Amino acid sequence: MGGLLFGYDLGITGGVTSMEPFLIKFFPSVYKQMQDESNHESQYCKFDNELLTLFTSSLYLAALVASFCASTTTRMMGRKTSMFVGGLFFLVGALLNGFAINIEMLIIGRLLLGFGVGYCNQCALNIGFQMMITIGILIANLINYGTAKLEYGWRISLGIGAVPAIMLCVGSLFLGDTPNSLVERGKIEAAKKMLQRIRGVDNVDEEFQELVDATKAAKDVEHPWKNIIQPKYRPQLTFCSLIPFFQQFTGINVIMFYAPVLFKTLGFGSDTSLMSSVITGGVNVVATRCFHFLSWTSLEEGYCSSKLAVGTMIAMKFGVSGEGSFTNGEASLLLFFICAYVAAYAWSWGPLGWLVPSEICSLEVRSAGQSTNVATHPLERECGERLQYSRPQTHRHNQDILK
Repeated sequence: MGGLLFGYDLGITGGVTSMEPFLIKFFPSVYKQMQDESNHESQYCKFDNELLTLFTSSLYLAALVASFCASTTTRMMGRKTSMFVGGLFFLVGALLNGFAINIEMLIIGRLLLGFGVGYCNQCALNIGFQMMITIGILIANLINYGTAKLEYGWRISLGIGAVPAIMLCVGSLFLGDTPNSLVERGKIEAAKKMLQRIRGVDNVDEEFQELVDATKAAKDVEHPWKNIIQPKYRPQLTFCSLIPFFQQFTGINVIMFYAPVLFKTLGFGSDTSLMSSVITGGVNVVATRCFHFLSWTSLEEGYCSSKLAVGTMIAMKFGVSGEGSFTNGEASLLLFFICAYVAAYAWSWGPLGWLVPSEICSLEVRSAGQSTNVATHPLERECGERLQYSRPQTHRHNQDILK
């Protein structure tokens, strides 16, 4: 549920911000700019608005802060509590967004969703989590497609995230703590009973003693942040920082999280842009499920070539000025290359960006390493937000950006 909610909140934004009723109510200047006939020459960045940027990027800023708080909560109170708290953040945030009547409610709700992301990321750092993120994005795209023609469809899209949030909160109440977590908090007898329940036998003394010894060793680690900056742990710190950095820097966020906005900017119709987002979301889910059957080398080659093809087509058609449009055949070909790009990402950087950092840190630096990995994701996404919604004002300014 945590991964599903993360993906849903990432995927829902692009569709909602491309819905005209949403823009008319909260961002009328953006809607007016899109309708301005004199501004139709350039297809680039029609959604230029600082408040719109704040609405979307506030989630990542909150997730960045929450990721550090969540590590402490998880260590002191267990993952069960962290999951419940994360679910509450998701629930309240979704309801605020769904019933929003002003910008303030939208942004506060988005901040709360970000706190939910930070807590749930900390609790589940693995490939299964990445799989659920892709499913959440696909569900968001499908819901956006179904609600796009409704006057208050954006409220449904934003508010329906409360349903899995409730499931997460309720489910966490019935979730048992792990023996490790119970031992860490001094509940020795409860930990032993839980281990006996998991193994289905009464004689678990040897394994239980190993858990107690490992927990004692973990408690002796007093300064994980101080440890991770030591020279001997520099490789771990480098991987935990640069792997998520480059995962986000690949540009996948533009494709996956703002696909409707991207397709609409490139001249696709409203329905077509939302359906194209559904297609790319479906490709992402299938490819993520199949990634472990393929080799890294072939994936990297496909990833680079498809991304190059997308950039080349857009550059040849729109150039620097942004003037131009795609024919139906060209649009279909562009969608094909985007799907190939998404599939290659799902086979490589997507799941491995979560898996590798979680496996390379030893006990002395594990909590600091995981927090660094989790925090780098929203930091890079927030930077991407700033770039995504920045509109070059003049042809000369476009040239300066390219230089």
